[in-house]
This record gives sequence, structure tokens and C-alpha cells, in this order.
Amino acid sequence: MSHIYIFSPSSAVRDKAAFKRGLKRLRAQGHEVEIDADALSSHMRFAGDDDTRLKAIERACASGANIAMISRGGYGLTRLLTQLPFKSIAKAVDKGTQFVGLSDFTAFQLAVYAKTQRITWQGPALGEDFGPESEPDEIMQACFDDLCLEQGEGTGWRMPSTPSSPMLPSVKVNDAVLWGGNLAVLTSLLGTPYLPMVKGGVLFLEDVGEHPYKIERMLTQLFNAGVLKQQKAIVFGQFTSYKLVTHDKGFKLHTVIERLRSQLKTPVLTGLPFGHVATKVILPIGAKVDLATDGRDAFLVWGHV
Repeated sequence: MSHIYIFSPSSAVRDKAAFKRGLKRLRAQGHEVEIDADALSSHMRFAGDDDTRLKAIERACASGANIAMISRGGYGLTRLLTQLPFKSIAKAVDKGTQFVGLSDFTAFQLAVYAKTQRITWQGPALGEDFGPESEPDEIMQACFDDLCLEQGEGTGWRMPSTPSSPMLPSVKVNDAVLWGGNLAVLTSLLGTPYLPMVKGGVLFLEDVGEHPYKIERMLTQLFNAGVLKQQKAIVFGQFTSYKLVTHDKGFKLHTVIERLRSQLKTPVLTGLPFGHVATKVILPIGAKVDLATDGRDAFLVWGHV
């Protein structure tokens, strides 16, 4: 099985029980799990000060692991972007280390692609996905197993039949770069050298705890910056854990998506099983993909990476 290196480049681990359960489950699956020396460090809200977390990234690069997985997201990586060891990261990827994570890790992954064109993977975090009291989600586990075996070559899903996802014309996109991740983190990189200048790509987005009006505000910033118009397709993952209020008066997430569709010729798809949810697929940032739809069925294929 795989050599998995667990490190904490963002916020401090607060749920130690979930951390331990995650380790136990991965080891029970036959993986060799190595824990970074500062994986459980804490400095203010972070998993150690900036220098501590940079050294953890360096150790992950030097570990020789098949998979370097974050313990959790939170916040912290945008503080480190100017100091990331891009040469070490690129060398580690070239030697077979696959960096895996989501949420705040989006900053790391987009910066790595912008600076090195190396592929990293949006996918599970230790505590969130392997550490719950219930068993890990079967789809997430199957996708992770495929990653460990280097045999995952794509994914498919059924778009929901909702006001924000009517029956759309068939979509077919070939040989486009897949990129994206957490919407708030991605938007924060606009105007910096750490946001890849992807044209003709497939952009996927997710977020947690953001009210639809905040989602619309961020999408409007991306729209006005010209980012959205340059894509061949935009794919919405899961947007969760927000609360509507009385004075929204019908303003919901589907309102945001319908407005975006009215502004763009680019197809906007929904329902991708990815985000801060138990059921998540694993997606290669920077890989060339083909995207197609057949009615409400969507297929995203990247072949062997």
C-alpha cells in the first residue's frame, strides 16, 4: 500500500480524537503513515508559526511519500506563498509524491501550478474525511484507493434537477486544464502571481459557510476580472453550511447560479460531488481533462496522471 505523510500547513488541529481516528483507519487499510513532527503544533490559530509550517512543507517534500496529505484546512497558507519551496515541491512531485488536500490548501495548489505547472490533487483531509466517528464515505474512500493505486482516470455525477440546474444543451469540452477549488481562497489570489492564468480551462468551485450573496460577490469579482469568460466550462461543487435569513426574500444559491448563466456563454454545471462534504471525488489540479454531459449526467475524464 502507500506511504502517506501527514502534515499541517494551515490551521492547528483542534479535534485530536478525529486526528487519531484518521491515522488508525489509514493504518488499518495497510498504509504506512508517517506523521510530521509538528503536525499537532499550535501557535495562535495556526499549526505552528509561519517558519514551523514552511519547514513541515519541506519535510513533506523530502519524505519520499506516495501521498502528502494535510491534517486539516482552515487558514494559513496564503501567509506562506512568497516563501514556498517551489523547487522542492516540483522535485517531490516529479519523484512521485502526490499532494492532497482541499479548502485552504487551494492556495498551495494554485500557487504550485502557477509557478511549476505540476499537478496536485484536491481531495480529502485526514481529520475531516478519515477521522469522523462514522465510517468514511464509500465514494471518497474508493476515489482515494484509486489515487493510491494510481488508477483513477475520471469521475461522473448526475446534476440535480433544480431551478439552478435546468436541462441544458449538451456540453463537450476537450483537452482543457482542470483547476479551481475553494472559491474564497481562489478569489483572494486575484492580482497575485499565485493565481494561474488559465484560459480555456474547466474551473470548479466549492465553499463552506458563505452566504449566497457572498458567493455572488466573489463570482462577480472573478467575472469582472475576466476570469470566468476565459473558461470553457464552470462547474459548481458543493456550497454548504450557510444560513438563509428572512430578508433574503427568495435570494438563494440557485439565484446566483441563474444570474451567472445569464451573464456567460460559458456552460455552468452543478452538482459536482466535491467540497466540505463527506461524499467527495478527487480532482487533479492542472491536468488536461475532457468534460461531457448527456442530459443530467456529467462526465469528467483525465486519463492516467
